[in-house]
Amino acid sequence: MILDNIFDIRYTKLHFTIQFLEDCELSASKTSALRGGMGEMLLRANCVRNRKCETCDFSSECIVQRTMYSQFEKKPAFVTSGESIGYVLECENYDHSFNAGDLLDFQLILFGRTIVYFSQFVQAFYALGQSGLGNGLAHYRIVSILNSRSKPILKGTDMDMGEYRIGFIRDYISYRLKRIQKEGWPDTIVFHTPLSQKYQGAFLEELDFAAVLKSIQRRVFLLDCFEGLEGEDAYRKEWQLPKVLSQESRPVTVYRYSSRHRQEMPLHGIKGYLVLEDIPEEMLPLLLAGELVHIGKNTSFGFGRYTLTRS
Repeated sequence: MILDNIFDIRYTKLHFTIQFLEDCELSASKTSALRGGMGEMLLRANCVRNRKCETCDFSSECIVQRTMYSQFEKKPAFVTSGESIGYVLECENYDHSFNAGDLLDFQLILFGRTIVYFSQFVQAFYALGQSGLGNGLAHYRIVSILNSRSKPILKGTDMDMGEYRIGFIRDYISYRLKRIQKEGWPDTIVFHTPLSQKYQGAFLEELDFAAVLKSIQRRVFLLDCFEGLEGEDAYRKEWQLPKVLSQESRPVTVYRYSSRHRQEMPLHGIKGYLVLEDIPEEMLPLLLAGELVHIGKNTSFGFGRYTLTRS
């Protein structure tokens, strides 16, 4: 199976473990607290114009903008506002109560040029541990940072950048294809985090494979544009869709605290699964890429993570 160069997208996946220094209460959505706290720490450390981004004369050089909202190499015409295309946060621990000494794991996936801002992310998460996570200001320390092969990047108080592994999405696809050869051909798409997706003018209320596939195509195309690759043909490609044998959908609402609006704001999506009949071989690389990159809206909050499995 030949992988197209649309998957020549650079990425690195980092596994963080933090340890709480006191008993604390956190909201179910840790990605919201982590992303919001990360942004706040970046602003505290780097903003020189009192957070007046709209009129800032340093906006083109702003390290916060480059870290959280890196610019497209080739900006698609349909993108009219800043998109957090360069990174994804993952944390599927929904516990509320933690005791001093408890651990929390989360993942940070960086794409394209955002990869070089690794130290900015680490410094932000370190500062967040000093300041406190979430509304309860839970203090923590970073215990470990591992690469995608579970090798430590953080060693004591030093960073071993020799273990900072950068790959391509095609590498991830090749790895998954080898797993599939051993485990059998997949037929089920399971959404582990909510999918928030607009399709044909309205937000989905139940999973729809045509909408899911179009969302994967869009996400990969955006990352191609982010990297300056040619992905237009793959984005426009029409597929013969496999039949949906069964599906289950349930609405999910996640609340995030917006420091800008100073209130909790709901994020809506769908969890569930789709069972498909005979996924075409040529479609499989695209579906596998979607596992890694997440799809739909609010991906920087961890939305849109799914896996292909065999029922």
